[in-house]
Amino acid sequence: MNTHQLPILRIYISALAATLLMWGVFFILNSQLDGTCWDGMRVSKSALTTEYCELNRTEHFFHQRMNTYSNLAYFFLGMIVIGVANFDRKNLSASGLNVLQQFPPLSYFVGACLVYLAMGSAFFHASMTWVGQRVDMNGTYSVCLALIGIAVCRRYTATFSVWRNRWFLLSGLVVSVVIFIELHLRIKSIVLLPLLILIILVLTVLNYRSNKTGFRLSIAVLGALFMIVADILRTLDVKKIGCDPTSFYQGHTLWHFFTAMSVFLLYWFYRNERVTE
Repeated sequence: MNTHQLPILRIYISALAATLLMWGVFFILNSQLDGTCWDGMRVSKSALTTEYCELNRTEHFFHQRMNTYSNLAYFFLGMIVIGVANFDRKNLSASGLNVLQQFPPLSYFVGACLVYLAMGSAFFHASMTWVGQRVDMNGTYSVCLALIGIAVCRRYTATFSVWRNRWFLLSGLVVSVVIFIELHLRIKSIVLLPLLILIILVLTVLNYRSNKTGFRLSIAVLGALFMIVADILRTLDVKKIGCDPTSFYQGHTLWHFFTAMSVFLLYWFYRNERVTE
């Protein structure tokens, strides 16, 4: 078994420090710049239809303050995943490693996708532009594709025990993220996103059944519950139920927090797998 202890506290502190630094960058940008920076850019449909509860303060650099800052939840958890990947990279010689421990680049990819989503979604809610919304959605798809990549790698362990095949999978995931930039313009997110989530859930169930004693089902179940709660909160926000446009409390802000935790828990479900030799 793998006897190397993951330095959770050190990883957490490093991720928190990076997140506080990024918060400082956000604060300075919003303090020193104004909404005219986005002038000339195509306005998103979400802005035109007032899709979200939070007030669009078009005079400010961050048009939607809370919905922008809350994306730091993705950034924080992305930095934690990157910290885990750093640890795994230094302990490849340990015994009893699971799929993610054996191939840290896959964890790096998950962490990078979370950071990409954080920046893309922050860009969108700060600018409420068409291009910002495209980057936001592509970041969302990239995270889904990363989770599918992990699940596929675990499902077909024998195939991906060969390093060449692992790199082929990772390259395919990167290419898929680029393809989804165009694909999202052709297939509506109301179809595409649920399909990706369904694939993730089906593969996760199949993987769990293959090693019931090695996986902690409670982690995956909690991740699924967080996603359900997130969807409810987002729906309430869009329907303007309990809506206060000027409040610090925003349903879409909570959507960011809960979906970030859902993604991390599904990642951790695989990273926490116990493998018997």
